[in-house]
Amino acid sequence: MKVKTNILIVGVGGQGTLLASVLLGNLALLRDFDVKLSEVHGMSQRGGSVVTHVKIDEDGVYSPLIEKGDADIIIAFEKLEAYRWLPYLKDGGTMYVNTHQILPMPVVLGQAEYPDNIEDTLAKHAGTIKSFDAQEIAEKCGTVKAVNVVLLGAASASLPFTEEEWIKVIEENVKPKFVELNKNAFLLGKEV
Repeated sequence: MKVKTNILIVGVGGQGTLLASVLLGNLALLRDFDVKLSEVHGMSQRGGSVVTHVKIDEDGVYSPLIEKGDADIIIAFEKLEAYRWLPYLKDGGTMYVNTHQILPMPVVLGQAEYPDNIEDTLAKHAGTIKSFDAQEIAEKCGTVKAVNVVLLGAASASLPFTEEEWIKVIEENVKPKFVELNKNAFLLGKEV
């Protein structure tokens, strides 16, 4: 089976979306697949939206950006971000969604309301959706900063990489003092 996958990683600043894309990129390189990453930061240091496009194709990637309707997988670190980027998911695509809410500034200031029924809307449009509280799992590992690797663990079910390859990439790309924590986060995410 040919490997060609478009993955959109969406979240807010500080959630580790960029590390998640680096791990995916290095997984692709382990297999000698062509991979392109493109990151868009929207005031990310202040909790703004962050999106990373990850395109993997064993025959070659010619553009780093994923067009609307072309994402095979969306990994959403926050459900409002999943909702915002839903138009990019292809028909029958798969979503992995952290249900923990991070309120955007207009909601915090009372200028807007957090939308109701986001998960229902996502379920109507995604072929497959796995929603769970990744932050709760990350906290069990010792830090909320492991949300990214928990979500990657869950999404690994949709990707062509072995557990050994995932562990190798975590060991090579995470600071040594956080390797065991992140390996545990990955394995717990796989169980979701």
